[in-house]
Formats: sequence, C-alpha cells, structure tokens
Amino acid sequence: MDAESNDDIFAGRMLRRAENISGDNEQRGDDADDDPLAHPGRRVRRTNTFGFSIMRKLQEVKSDATRLLGRSRSLGGRSAAATTVTASSNAATDAVKNRRGHAHSLSDVHQELRPQGPVHSESAPAALSDNHRRALSDVQEQVMSPSVEEPPPPPLKPAEDVVVPQLLQLGTPMTKVSAKTHKKAVFRLDADLGQIVWESKQHKIIPIETIKEIRTGSDARYYREQFQLSQDYEDRWLTIVYILDGNYKTLHLIVATKDVFKMWETTLRQLHTIRKELMTGLGNLEMRQALWEKQYWKGADEERDQKLSFDEVEKLCKRLNINSSQDDLRRLFQQADDQRRGYLDFDDFRRFVKLLKGRPEVHRLYNKLKARNGGDFDYGVFELFMREKQKSTLAREELEALFQKYAKLSTTMSLEAFNSFLLSPDNAVFSDQHAQVHHDMTLPLSEYFISSSHNTYLVGHQLVGDSTIEGYIRALLHSCRSVEVDIYDGDVEPMIFHGKTFTSKVSLREVCEAIKKYGFVASPYPIIISAEVHCSLPHQDMIAKIMISVFGDALVRENPDNPISIEALPSPEELKGKILLKTKNLFLSSSSDSADSDSSFTDQSSTSASESEFVAEPVGDVPSDRKKRRPSVVKAAGVTVLQRVKSIGKHPPSASRPPASPRTTSAPLPSSKPPPTPFSARRLSESAGRPHSAQGHHPPKPKMSLALVALLVYTVGVKCRGLNKKEHYAPEHMFSLSETMTNKMIKVGMMDLIKHTRSHLVRIYPKGTRVSSSNYEPHRFWATGAQLVALNWQTFDLGYMINHAMFQRNGRSGFVLKPLALRAPSKDLLLKRTQHVLQATIISAQQLPRPKNALGHEIMSGGSVHPYVEVALYVPDWPAAAAVPGVSRSNSRVSARANVMGRKRDSGLGMLSPKLGSLEGSSTSVVGGSVATNEKEKEKEKEVKGSTAPHGGSLVPPSGPALGYIPGRTISFKTSTVKNNGFNPVWEEKLTLPFECVGDMMDLVFVRFVVRRQDDKEGDEPLAVYCASLGSLGRGYRHLPLHDSQLSQFLFSTLFVRIHLAELKP
Repeated sequence: MDAESNDDIFAGRMLRRAENISGDNEQRGDDADDDPLAHPGRRVRRTNTFGFSIMRKLQEVKSDATRLLGRSRSLGGRSAAATTVTASSNAATDAVKNRRGHAHSLSDVHQELRPQGPVHSESAPAALSDNHRRALSDVQEQVMSPSVEEPPPPPLKPAEDVVVPQLLQLGTPMTKVSAKTHKKAVFRLDADLGQIVWESKQHKIIPIETIKEIRTGSDARYYREQFQLSQDYEDRWLTIVYILDGNYKTLHLIVATKDVFKMWETTLRQLHTIRKELMTGLGNLEMRQALWEKQYWKGADEERDQKLSFDEVEKLCKRLNINSSQDDLRRLFQQADDQRRGYLDFDDFRRFVKLLKGRPEVHRLYNKLKARNGGDFDYGVFELFMREKQKSTLAREELEALFQKYAKLSTTMSLEAFNSFLLSPDNAVFSDQHAQVHHDMTLPLSEYFISSSHNTYLVGHQLVGDSTIEGYIRALLHSCRSVEVDIYDGDVEPMIFHGKTFTSKVSLREVCEAIKKYGFVASPYPIIISAEVHCSLPHQDMIAKIMISVFGDALVRENPDNPISIEALPSPEELKGKILLKTKNLFLSSSSDSADSDSSFTDQSSTSASESEFVAEPVGDVPSDRKKRRPSVVKAAGVTVLQRVKSIGKHPPSASRPPASPRTTSAPLPSSKPPPTPFSARRLSESAGRPHSAQGHHPPKPKMSLALVALLVYTVGVKCRGLNKKEHYAPEHMFSLSETMTNKMIKVGMMDLIKHTRSHLVRIYPKGTRVSSSNYEPHRFWATGAQLVALNWQTFDLGYMINHAMFQRNGRSGFVLKPLALRAPSKDLLLKRTQHVLQATIISAQQLPRPKNALGHEIMSGGSVHPYVEVALYVPDWPAAAAVPGVSRSNSRVSARANVMGRKRDSGLGMLSPKLGSLEGSSTSVVGGSVATNEKEKEKEKEVKGSTAPHGGSLVPPSGPALGYIPGRTISFKTSTVKNNGFNPVWEEKLTLPFECVGDMMDLVFVRFVVRRQDDKEGDEPLAVYCASLGSLGRGYRHLPLHDSQLSQFLFSTLFVRIHLAELKP
C-alpha cells in the first residue's frame, strides 16, 4: 500500500543517516542491527560513566520484584518457557557482577527489570498465587495477574544492557492516527529528559512518567477498528495512554517497519517501568538521584559542549525555583569547580548539586539526637529515636538489622546514612505501604469497603460525555471492583450509554470483553457489575447470552438443578476471579411498586435521586451526532435532567402522571409470585406473602427475562422499603441509595443503616445534579457502613482523592476491611467517643515542581515561587447515642498556635464550585478557628423530620429512642509563606488540629497536605498534594511523596513533616 511504501522509504533514509554518524556509533544503520533483539551475543561499546550506577542499584531490588518484572510482558508478545526467563535473569546478574567501568547514558538500565505492561487474564483465576504478590512499591496500574495462561514479554538479549538505539534518539517517521486525520511526523525518544518528542504545529512532548499504559497489537485493536483501518497495521500499531493537563489522552501511531516497532516497544516499556517504580513511594535513592542529575544536566547544557558556564548554572537555579543571590551561587560554583577551570563538567555538576541539596534541618535533628549520647549516634540513640519519635513496634532484632542496613559495618550512623534512612521505604509515612494483601479476606462481602465506580462508561460530562471502554479499563487497572452499565436496546445488540442525554454509545459486548481482559490484572478479587437494564425482553435475553459467552465460568450464576441456599454472603476469597451481576429483580417487588413510577426511566440512579435500577421497556434512540450540537441543545438537555430530578418525590404515589410514550412505558410490577419455574421457585416464593393491590387484582406479569434473573445470585437488586422491624431482606438482597437519600437517612436513622450494612450490601451513587461528574466525599458514607460508595472516576477532585487514599490500603486489592465498630454485632464501640489532636509539624519541602502548561512544558515565567502548606482534616458524620442537632461550641476553638486559614477552599483542589462541591447538610468546616455550620441546616432538619423511606416505609424503628448523628467537619490550617524558594523551603511550623472520633475509626478520618503558591487564585491547581487516612499514617519524622492533582507521584518532590497524634483525656 502507498502509505506503507512511503514509510519504508523514509525509514530507509533515516537508517542510512544513522549509519553515517561519527564518533562512538553503537549500532549499524540497517534494520536488523538497530534492533536490540537481533544480536544477543554482541557487546555494545560504551565510553560514558552514568547509567551503570542505575544498573548497580537495580541489582539490590528484592528477588520477588525481579521475578515479577522479569515476567512482565509486552502485550501481544510470543510465549516463552519460564525457564528461559529465569536463565536470562541469572545470566544478566552474573554479567553485571563481572563488568568493569560505567555507562553515561540514562538508558543503560539492566534488562532484568522488564517492562511491566498490563497483563490480561484469559480465564478467571481460581486462587491468588504467589505470582500476584507485588514487590518493591506495587506498580499501581500494571500488576501481574494470577491468570492461568499469560504470554511472557518478547525476549531481550540475555546478558547485555538495554541501550536506546541511536535511531530512536535521532527520530523515526511514524503516522499519527486520529478519528479525523492521519499525519506523518518524526518521533524521537530522549531518555535523559525522559520524554517522547515530536514536532507538530507546536513542540510536543510526552513525559514518560505521565504514561499510564502502552498498548500494542491486538490490545490496541479497539481503536484501530474504531478508525476503520486495515488489520495489516496491527503488528506495527502503538497506542500510548497518558495524562496531560489533567486529562487522559491517547496517542495512536503506526510505525514504519516491524523492526523499528520492536525498538520502540521494547525500549519505551523498559524506561517506563523504571519511572513507574520510582513513582510508587520512596526509595531507590541512587537511581532517583542519577535520573535527576542527568535530566537537569542535559537541560542546562544549552551549548551541548558537556560544560556548564556560570550563566547556564544561574539559569538552571531559576528553573529549580532557587532564587539565591548571585554571590551565593558563585560561591557554590567555585566550590564545585575544584580545578578552577571556570566551568563545570558532569562530575563538578554533581558536587554542585550536593551543595544545593544540603539539609540543615536534618542536620539539626541529627545533632539533637546524638547529643544525648555524648555526640555518638549509635544503636542506642537509633532505638530511642524509633521508639519515642517514630512509635515503632518492631522487635529489637528487627531494629538492629535496620540500623546495620544503613550504618553498614560501623557502630555509629553518619549524617548521610541517617538522611538516607529518613528518605527510605523503611521510614515510609504510609504504614500500609507493603504490597501484599494482609486483611482477612475470608469474611462475608458485607464486611468490606469495595472500590466502586459510577457511570463507568463515561470519561467526561454526564450529559455530553463520551461512552467508551476506556472508563472501564482505567477503573479496573486501579483495582476498582464495582463498575456500572446502563443498558438499552441497540440496532443489533444491547448498547451502553446515559439515557436521554447526548452521550455517545458503546456496545455491551465490547464492555464485557474489556472487563474480562482487564478485570483481574490489578486484583484477583470479585467484580460486581451494577446494571441498569432498560431493554425489551429479547434484548434482556441477549444481555444474559453475551455475558455468559464472554465471561464463561467466571460469571456467577445459579444452577437450576442445584439451587443455592444462602445463609450469609460469601467472602472475597471464595469469589476470587468471579464476576457478579447486580440489577433489580422485578419479581421481588412489592405491591406498592406498581403504584408508583420508580421503574420508569426518569428514576435512574445516574440522573436522579431515586433508587430504581430497572426499566422493562426500551427508550427511544439518542442522537449520536454530537459534533453538530449547538450549545443551546446541550443546555436544554441539562435543564431537562435537572427538572426531572427535582420532580422526583414531589407527587405522592397516587398522583396522576402524564402517560408514557410507547417506547418509554415501563412494565407494571407484580404484587404476588409469578408462576414458578425450577430455577425461580425458591426466590420468587419470598414475595408470595405480599398483599395485593386495593382493587384485589393481580398486576400484569413483569417483563423481565428469566435468563437474566438466573444471573442474580449474591447481588439481587431490590427496592429500599425502609429499615424497620417489619421489613425483611434476604442476605443476597441489596439496594442502591442516592447521595440525597443517604444524607437524609444519616440524620434520622444512621444507626439503622449501620446495622443493616453489617449483613447486607448497599450501594450509594452521586445525585443527579452532579452533571459535571463531580464527587461527594465518600468517607461520609463509609461511616454508615455502606460498602459500594460509587464515584465518578473521570474527575480528579477531593472525593476521588479520598477514595484513592482508602484503596491504596490492603495491597491495592479494591477490598478494605471495615472498622470493627461497623462490623461488630454490638453497638458498644459506636458509643465510644474520644477527643484527639493531630499535631503536624511542617518542617521543609524538597524540589517542589514547577507548574506546567497545557502542552506539558514547565512554565518558566511568573517570577519566584512563594510556597506555603495547607493541612486539612476531613472528619465524617459519626453516629451518636442521642440526637445532636448541631456541633457543640465547646470544641469549636482551635489552638492559637496555628495559623488559621481565613477562607474555606473548594472541595476537589479548587476544581468544583462551592455549590456543586458542597455536601447535603451534614458537614461543617472550621473557618477562622471556629466551626462554621451550613446555613441551610435548619431547613434541611425540617425537611428530614417528615421524611419516609421509599414505598412508605419508616427510616427509623417504629418504637424506641431515635439515634442521632454528629455532623462531619473539615478542619483546615496553613503555614506561613516562604519567599523566593521552591527548591528547599524550610518552615518548621507546628499546626494543631483537634477532632472527635467515634469507635476508634481513625481509618475514616482523612488528612490532606497541599502545597500552594502565595499568589494562587481560586480554581488554580496546587503545586503538590498528599492524602491518607489517619489510620494508615505513620507517626514521627516522615517524608511525604508528593503528587500532582491527578495523583501521579512526582519523581523528586517530597515534604518533610513530623506527625503526632494525641488523645485528649476528659
């Protein structure tokens, strides 16, 4: 074909150009020799002195991490025997031990750390194998799946280092593909700067650390088919998923030749793996320092002469947010230039950097500690530090081993060794840092919080966003264990989209295939598909058929010949590798259901405040041509949805309502048992005792497919009929509550909801007015015991951050054991109320990042950086033994020692408006040192007093005293501002944050550290953030690994703090 021929000609020219390069040419210019796989026995000449330091450090990685990364595979790679991989790894290790000299290229990284691309499970695993155990720092999105058949990565040279081919450094021609155009451009790989670079209308870059996934071959087939391109391109297709300017982006490339494609895939995966390892916590100090030095050395050397003049050093310091006087910089420059040559070579530059990175605050702490022992920092001083300051519970033998690890063979620990310990994973602030699942996974499902997504198919706005499988892939690779589908009749097969909006459509089959492929990559534990079904009977049958054909034995379904008797829900351990369907079972609805319109389209969870999930008839098609929509049309759609939401609950069940159109009418629901079948007899008998309607006749049989009912086993959707002694729910019954309804239940019956969730699953979803896909704060609803608190994963706001912090725990498995107070049958723990104070001493920050523009380039304009740190505590609503109408003013004053923040920031890092980001009436915030109560609190109290559950049931027990609640609070303080220093600012300020806790549930109290600039405006993204629950936050002196607003960790930025938690005795 013509395009391919042109690509080949262009590639040939580039290859010939590479062949003629003078100097230390590492490879020949033909395709075979440029391929690092072509000559596994040939050594590559090296004359530089940099990358080998990285290589040495990699050999210290734990053996399980080596095995894991060594087995990481390239998507679409060929199978190879495990013994071959092991032999290659051992041979590579021996080669490193025998090698002399160093390499100067960042790309000289030992091949034993193989690219860790996503692993796709071909069949559901039966149990969690040792292969699933993640090592070092648990690569967030690319963890090995315990699948039965997993092809290993393409083979690399067994005993050689991996070098970035010269051809990739110069650039190779590729075709950039999008839905609209196909453009040719030259793409090059800059390993030192860690970037993919190409020229378009503007200078474009993709920092390697922003890459979330690399897909090739069949794994990128979805997009190739969407673009209607030939299968001939599949073996040269490269898709890169990355984050830019706070949004997910995809770059689709067709490489000119297969050989060049292999170069790109192999090299890019390896560089990506190294960066991702560094972005999953602290540690690997030598490698991290080496990357930093090379990156900034190359950026500063404008003349490309391997020398830095004083002017170049001065420019570098400004880029690093260092605004020292010229005299101070020249003094450091002269100290580093020990040969008095007037410039710095690379070794001189490293000395200069060491002077820049001096830590006087650590030096002061070190001197203070060793002063207790006459000036020697021996084991006794270290043990006292660990016990008193760090609150370590390690045995003496473990502490001695830790001391020797950093003191080496010495009896004392040097300042440099002490600093290394403070920055190491051994001193990580996240006490749940280890990768392995360590919670008891054999308890019923109801005893866990489960990572959940709302409207997973959307990757943007609720009214006009795109529906795509990408939403499922992203959520599942982040260990989400509950995804949502809204299913409608399609022309051929059922489709998924957001009804009565302008969102696009995606087929159910494609979504199911994505769930099967990515579902068990990051976690082996069960997936719950929460489905809203809006289909006719034939399409309902088709839903069941598609799910059975795609999921196979992984799909949980009932055997009609051997019905299951459910006494209690199964455990995550029992359901490993299984997929459960949850939707409304219309056969179990009560007679009152037929009197209201909860089964109509307008009451769906994605757009309203009701709890319905099932519509029995299809709705009309939605226009798919979204490109030609006018703003007025979109606005009208938004108004329609808001009016629909506001109308919910305004009319009593008996009120007359407009007749539905033929394509939107819902099937009437039954009030008695339908004719039993061998499968449905047991389940349907549960509704046999329900009364008939007032007229005494039977409603028509519900239009629900029995094939679909057969898929509802442990997650059977039912209506919430209230929580009282008259209502009985079987163990497998689960209902969904909107954010609005849950807020009401918190006020009038929080304890009843906690009691219900001890044995039953409950799902909570955002209210329909969150059309911009904003999120609530999920910890408020976890405090009710609700297991599936669903969020819009496409929005990186405060709610998403709290959810991310919660599910970083327990090996990032997507399941976290609920606090004992929410699981114990007695309410004694819930009656325990304690007062605490969090003392956060903000000591210093290291190498704060510069803000970036929409293209990913650092913003160099704007002058100096004046940073400060804001610390906020997010306390949920607590159950109380007596009604608490407001917050006691006795605890409203905050210590005057702290600098009180004079304004309340928007939730979600300024990304939400106050109105949209606010909670429904139960949260308060500390402003100016006192508790500020929502002005609408009294109105909402009146509104809730007369509230009843859906279908007329009471939200509180009919007799006995009603249990109250303690409104949640946000307590926020900030430090002073450090002028003109974003490189190593020092504060050494203590912030004191008082709060109340119930039932020792520290896991539900979250703390967020935010680094901001003095001149930040409302809505500006902060420089860096860190968020964790108090229950998993280490005490003492810790370095917090800082992240951007999308929660990607910065490679070099940390915040040094001291954390102390004290209980206030009455």
